[in-house]
Amino acid sequence: MRYLLFVFVIGCGGLKEQPKPGAAERAKPTRAGADWPTLLGPTHDGASADKGILTTWPKAGLKKLWDCELGQGYAPPVIADGKLYHFDRFADAARLTARNAETGELLWKYEYPTDYEDQYGYDPGPRACPVIDGDRVYILGVDGVLACVSTAGKEVWKVDTQAKYHVHQNFFGVASVPLVVGDLLIVPVGGSPKGQKPFDFREVKGDGSGFVAFDKKTGAEKWKSTDELASYSSPVLATLRGKPTVVYFARGGLVGIDPANGKERFRFPWRARSLESVNAATPLIDGDRILISECYEKGAALVEIQPDFKVKVVWSDGEPDKDEKSLMAHWATPVREGKYIYGCSGRHTTEGDIRCVEWATGAVKWKRTKTTRTTFTKIDGHILALGEDGTLTLFKPNPAKFDPVAQWKDVPEVEYPAWAPPVVARGLLYLRGKGKLACYELVPGK
Repeated sequence: MRYLLFVFVIGCGGLKEQPKPGAAERAKPTRAGADWPTLLGPTHDGASADKGILTTWPKAGLKKLWDCELGQGYAPPVIADGKLYHFDRFADAARLTARNAETGELLWKYEYPTDYEDQYGYDPGPRACPVIDGDRVYILGVDGVLACVSTAGKEVWKVDTQAKYHVHQNFFGVASVPLVVGDLLIVPVGGSPKGQKPFDFREVKGDGSGFVAFDKKTGAEKWKSTDELASYSSPVLATLRGKPTVVYFARGGLVGIDPANGKERFRFPWRARSLESVNAATPLIDGDRILISECYEKGAALVEIQPDFKVKVVWSDGEPDKDEKSLMAHWATPVREGKYIYGCSGRHTTEGDIRCVEWATGAVKWKRTKTTRTTFTKIDGHILALGEDGTLTLFKPNPAKFDPVAQWKDVPEVEYPAWAPPVVARGLLYLRGKGKLACYELVPGK
């Protein structure tokens, strides 16, 4: 169980920096390019629209612009309008911090008290990154506290979802990143009946609050639906069969709901038989087809949503005559380029490999073994791959072979466990390792 998902990390007791006068006014973007307002970027698939990246890297690595100390947590930063936000734990406080995205200068800090303890003794910091929507930032703590904070650092509203919806603590707490859809903030809460306290975790049942939609401006509940229990994946919005649909790889499998009212549109069971297993990678969607993958037993499946919202299996690692699983993704969501997907397969550090898999068939075109567990970001005709040991690799999507372009071994500021995927905003690359966040120049400044 120690190798499932999270490893205990000792975090900082506090951040001694204090905002300086005029810091917020100085946080204006000076570089061209796209922002990165939520998990896996603006398109929720790990793709950056930035162009002109450096493909020849100096021996000493990319130019570092700034770094800062962090507390406990695994969440990547998010960036919009010249400001970077990260979410960590310092002692007994969960803390959202805003910085100048280009200089790292501290702008403000927002905190709330937390006493979360992990059931397995692992890191008690946030897993889910913030979500930026206009002039507001949303955070969902590992303890289930959901908060809306203005981009000026003032609390707008807060809801303790664990207390309100009687959530039984998942193995490693709360980790799904909320999803903004119109005026709603949709959260995979996964609540249970009040008073239910089963000894066996397998007996935990839902009570209609699998998803809860909050008014994003006030925090008022607008609707709740399904008996789904929460996973470590995050919901995405897609148009399936011409209808907007929230897609979520829940604890028991893939589910789709109508964002207007929470009505379930489809369900596809997919979970390992082992109690101590999780679904963590976010689904990849192309048209009416959805790819899901987990690492504990079942592997991957590509399904197609039919006109009546029935689920058709295109290919599956669950087929009894299949000799090898196509892709067993742990928490790292693969990226797709054309007819192929590139991802990390393997549960443990020593098992992780990078592989190329054909989208339509699940055929493994190649694999680079024993590369450690790796996260990915697609950018400018290339893929950035960050190993959990702090090795950064740039390679070209090529179904014929692993095609490396540049590599930076043991990035000094990025220590194990580097489990947050690379973030790119306006040509700047942000990497997070144990207790530290660093910013590098990936696209040369004008």
